[in-house]
Amino acid sequence: MDGPGPLGDFLQARRALLRPEDAGLRDLGPRRRVAGLRREELAELAGVSVSYYTRLEQGLSRGASAEVLDAIARALLLDDHEREHLTRLADAGRRTLPARRSRPEKLADETRDLLRAVDGVPAVVLGRRTDVLAWNTLGHALLAGHLDFRGPDTPAGRPNTSRMLFLDPHCRELYADWKRKARTVVANLRITVGRHPRDPLLAELIGELTMKSPEFVALWGDHRAAPCDVASYELRHPVVGTVTVTQQTLSIARSPDQSLIVWTTVAGSPSEEALVLLRQLGGDRTAGARALR
Repeated sequence: MDGPGPLGDFLQARRALLRPEDAGLRDLGPRRRVAGLRREELAELAGVSVSYYTRLEQGLSRGASAEVLDAIARALLLDDHEREHLTRLADAGRRTLPARRSRPEKLADETRDLLRAVDGVPAVVLGRRTDVLAWNTLGHALLAGHLDFRGPDTPAGRPNTSRMLFLDPHCRELYADWKRKARTVVANLRITVGRHPRDPLLAELIGELTMKSPEFVALWGDHRAAPCDVASYELRHPVVGTVTVTQQTLSIARSPDQSLIVWTTVAGSPSEEALVLLRQLGGDRTAGARALR
């Protein structure tokens, strides 16, 4: 094995984020040469030997029991999502399955019907690699009116929301707090990679963002793992101005790797009025694109 592997990388990164006082330790020793807790400190907190924990971080041991992983998770102060991510990484490290051939994701007829049923709010169907599989008129106008509405219809032309966020200036300027949105997207990608460690197209996406975005590299390096479920964002839309929306991620039972993303506003708010205006402009699917030029 070359390098510590995903599990070792995760343990090292999360250990580096912890300060002695975070773990209830008094830092009375000499000046620290490393960020965060030392390996021996983490091993002591987890109740395992330093040599064993070191082998785990270095990718030299793949047999950590559920009890040991639970103890390490407690020592690292991981939340429930991060604990699940740790377990998945450990399970993947025990197996040597070959990489699977990636196939374009398909949109079920039932999912397309669901998207049509929520036409009153902006909505997008995302695949597991954050590819846009479909969007309604309002979802397209809110997020990416400068892109071709028909882009998701062919796998080769599908927009990717992670790529858009980091590499597309239009989408980057959309979020008033871009850094917060970027952290959320990267943390969600971490979970996806943990679930699908041998997906070559997912690895290709991560590699592209690593090569093209230093900000992605910095965020990817801290190994935070959390799903995108519910969050509010202030958008600076180029057509209708400031809009505050709540983004919700809904699972699709028929296609568990796909999600329906919807954006709602407070009833009677200026943001709701802005979406009504955007919907009116979207009567012609090209209206938003023309307004952006």
